[in-house]
Amino acid sequence: MPTATQLPHPERGEISLHDVLFALSDPERLTIARQLVHGPLDMASCEPTDPSMPKSTKSHLMKVLRESGVIRNEANGRGRRLSLRADDLDARFPGLLEAILSAANAH
Repeated sequence: MPTATQLPHPERGEISLHDVLFALSDPERLTIARQLVHGPLDMASCEPTDPSMPKSTKSHLMKVLRESGVIRNEANGRGRRLSLRADDLDARFPGLLEAILSAANAH
C-alpha cells in the first residue's frame, strides 16, 4: 500500500498503449517527458513551457504521466524525483517512445 510519500505506479505489465498515447498527446506532458530523456530530474527543475502555470496544473500533468506509466515519481528528501520509464515502455511497446519523442523533436 503506497504511503503519502510513496505514490502508486503501474507495474510494467499494466502499462497500456492507450494510456501512454493519451499522456503524451498533451504538449505540456510531452515537454516534461522530453526533459527526462537524459536522466532523472527533481520535480522543481522540470518545467512546463508555460512558466505561469499554477502548481496544481503542474501536479496534474505529473499525475497523468505517472498513472499512465510514462514516468516514475519518487520521494527524494523533501522534494520529488522524476524519471522516464524508458526501459518499461520499450519492453511493452518497442520503439514507441523513441518514435514519439523523435516526432516531437521534428517540430
